[in-house]
Amino acid sequence: MPGDLAKTGSEASSLSQSSPPRSPRRQIYYVQSPSRDSHDGEKTTNSFNSTPVLSPTHSHSNSSLGPHSSRESSSTRLSKHHGSRKPRTNKQSWKEFDAIEEEALLDGEAAHHALHRRRCYFLSFLVGFFVLFTTFSLILWGASRPQKPKITMKSISFNEFVVQAGADFSGVSTEMVSMNCTVKLTYRNTATFFGVHVTSTPLHLSYSQLTVATGSIHKFYQSRKSQRALIVMMEGSHIPLYGGGASLASLNGAPTQPVPLTLDFMVRSRAYVLGKLVKPKFYKRIQCWVTMDPKKMSKAISLKNKCSYS
Repeated sequence: MPGDLAKTGSEASSLSQSSPPRSPRRQIYYVQSPSRDSHDGEKTTNSFNSTPVLSPTHSHSNSSLGPHSSRESSSTRLSKHHGSRKPRTNKQSWKEFDAIEEEALLDGEAAHHALHRRRCYFLSFLVGFFVLFTTFSLILWGASRPQKPKITMKSISFNEFVVQAGADFSGVSTEMVSMNCTVKLTYRNTATFFGVHVTSTPLHLSYSQLTVATGSIHKFYQSRKSQRALIVMMEGSHIPLYGGGASLASLNGAPTQPVPLTLDFMVRSRAYVLGKLVKPKFYKRIQCWVTMDPKKMSKAISLKNKCSYS
């Protein structure tokens, strides 16, 4: 046992001699660095970085430590760098959020104003177009009104006029008239920038308010600043006169004295100046008072100054 103790003591002394002398204990202090702000608006908490920093009094002895000293110095610099950064507060975060939100609101408001302006421009265009189109249409309508067509009655000729006894469809005995005649007239379109479509009511030739002959004008189109001559055939067959025939004297079916007759009809003209939007209409009623002379059969009888136009 004394020999083992002596051996153990010698081994301990040899180990203490072979191991390098330990450096004196270094003083260590800690740097306090604040943590980042939380996004949920809670209070900031300070955390301690456990990075050791060597005391300046031992800087000379630390230089002999090699890589350990470089790592400690780099951690010291990082700690100082983190410590130098100013902490972000909730107020700054809310300011940034408010700025972003305000910018988004401004962008949305600008887009809304731009859309509103486009709508206003479109509505203004529609209103302006409607006003201009309406004004143009009224100008055309006003310019077309004075350009009325002109109708002139030329003549009438009686080819046949026969009076004879007979009976109507119910068997009542009465004087009956059969006749035919030809009416000539001219139609002139005085318009300078539009044509007209022309129709007419049936022509009636009456004696003592009884129609003894009828005729019609076929529909036609008359171009601007032009005219045409019209010929209308009128006829009547076995027209009962009833009481009106009492004053109508005849010999062998031919009247022995002049017979007063009245010609009546209406001419309708329509122009399409701007499609169906501007279509002025012109109506002309014509009445002529003519006398059938048995001595002038088949001869043209002038209607000048014998007609009224309304």
